[in-house]
Amino acid sequence: MARRAEPNIILGPILYFRGEQGDRWWLSALFVLDGDVEPDDLRVDGVTLPVPPRHLLMWRRRHVWRFDFAVPRGVKDTEVAYGFPDGPTWTMTVPGRLSHPRLAYVSCNGVEFESRLEALSAPRNALWADLLNRHQIERFHLLLQGGDQLYADAVWRDVPLLSEWRKRTDKARFGQTFTPAMAEEAMAFYFDLYLKVWGQPETAEVLARIPSVMMWDDHDIFDGWGSHPEEEMQSQIWRGVYMAARRHFALFQLGAVVESLPECVWGAQRATFTQGFRLGEVGIFAPDLRSERTPKRVLSDRSWALLPEWLERFEGCRHLLVMSSVPLLFTDTGGVERVVQSIPGRIGIEDDLRDQWRSHAHAEEWRRLVELLAGFSRRTGCRVTAVSGEIHAGGRGVLRGGGVEMWQLIASGIVHPPPSPVTAAALEWLARRKERPFEGYSFEMPPFTESGKRIIRQRNWLSLIFDGKGQLHARWSAEGQPNRYAQAI
Repeated sequence: MARRAEPNIILGPILYFRGEQGDRWWLSALFVLDGDVEPDDLRVDGVTLPVPPRHLLMWRRRHVWRFDFAVPRGVKDTEVAYGFPDGPTWTMTVPGRLSHPRLAYVSCNGVEFESRLEALSAPRNALWADLLNRHQIERFHLLLQGGDQLYADAVWRDVPLLSEWRKRTDKARFGQTFTPAMAEEAMAFYFDLYLKVWGQPETAEVLARIPSVMMWDDHDIFDGWGSHPEEEMQSQIWRGVYMAARRHFALFQLGAVVESLPECVWGAQRATFTQGFRLGEVGIFAPDLRSERTPKRVLSDRSWALLPEWLERFEGCRHLLVMSSVPLLFTDTGGVERVVQSIPGRIGIEDDLRDQWRSHAHAEEWRRLVELLAGFSRRTGCRVTAVSGEIHAGGRGVLRGGGVEMWQLIASGIVHPPPSPVTAAALEWLARRKERPFEGYSFEMPPFTESGKRIIRQRNWLSLIFDGKGQLHARWSAEGQPNRYAQAI
């Protein structure tokens, strides 16, 4: 390949956090470039040598390149510029060695049907713009993205061969082979969808300025993946679409190829995307809750066997953030699920209810995980807080018992429309209940003092700011709300 100084950028940069190592902040930047010309080395403030490109993939003359670099850290925060010689540049905030983490959290960056966005009174990406404006003030170090970074449900509508197969009703369809032509169409669909969704100006600006840690959920594959009947889950067509989604999640959300994942992906040897990071005395744990999911299981036995050792890596932390795509601590939805199951036929929300940790199918695993986290907190003195999205509303909950207190923070969606007033009222009614989920523990979802309600119906995102005492200050920025909802932990 010939070289040129100024690349033709289709998408990027997208910044990824790779970890903290001593006085260095490890990052990667990904670009999708047009044509076969190799880009120049990247220049980064504070990095002595130019950063060479690494070629990841070529798809229809569009090439995906990654740049890996480590920025030296000073005592205080530093504004670091990076870019190409004689080309565009961007800036990010690298935390100082004595700085306390400042994080933003988002989820649900899309919608099942694009037509639903037409009913919004504000622009699609109004909250991405709000996050970018807030970043100019608070200078976030990391952006946690908790699932559904894009909505790929249209794979069954917009991909001709898959759409044709989906319309069939005969049992023989589950035995059909996932053909090379289907694979080609699925590849094109996911690749182009990432370019379309992440190429929008407000989103692109944030992704270029705040390094991300991303986990996936069902819509990054397609709606309800892992919670549908086994016959569908095990069919060659569904598995083929899943593998296409998996490859693109690795490429765009991890900035890697599935055959060579970064060290922060602790689950790589088990073919999962579980990730972990330490930021001084703060840990971030993002277990993969989709790769092994079935209608009856969330995690496999092999992942359960690894969980205690993964948690041990956070020993010495004062606070651990556990990213769970669906809320880990939430009101019991099992009763609603049983009512829905009693209705003849399918009404369309069965997989959504089965996705929840409180589903009767996952109740045993849920208790096991909660007790594992509570035991880790009790033994080490590390406070554990869960952060989640998925329900398209904001909220919080607290579990107390066994000598520990665990909070749940919920923020979604940054683009997905809010629930209808009827759905929001139903969530509010469910959230009023105080529960004793198992012996020795109580759970509640307290109302916000700002509104008197337990559920934030408006679209929202969350900031997570730690202070010098190890206290976490959570603030929800909700659309159309002048005051931010707050919770100190």
